[in-house]
Amino acid sequence: QVNLVESGADSVQPGGSLRLSCQASAYLGNLGCMAWFRQKAEKEREGVATISIRDGSTGYADSVKGRFTISRDVAKNTMYLEMNSLKPEDTAIYYCAARVGSNFCPVEYGTKLYELWGQGTQVTVSS
Repeated sequence: QVNLVESGADSVQPGGSLRLSCQASAYLGNLGCMAWFRQKAEKEREGVATISIRDGSTGYADSVKGRFTISRDVAKNTMYLEMNSLKPEDTAIYYCAARVGSNFCPVEYGTKLYELWGQGTQVTVSS
């Protein structure tokens, strides 16, 4: 069983930046793709960004395009989410997720593709 652990969350002011990390307990190269999801209060979990472990191709939700960047470092078994120009509506619990058997992970497909999940970490954007 591969465990995923998120870190880097904090409270920031609007316009600020944060970098989230997701550390996997096993070799990242054994995974097909990974993703960041978020869940706002009383809302369903939504996809934010996805990345293929094999070739690094990415996908983003429209709400974060141009502001967020997903990346991975296979040597460190870590995935990242660089978040810039943060807005109050980015406030949510952020989860990392991994799909083992395939690198087909369109961001709009939602949570059903992913077998592995982190515990979530709170990001708050407020003045």
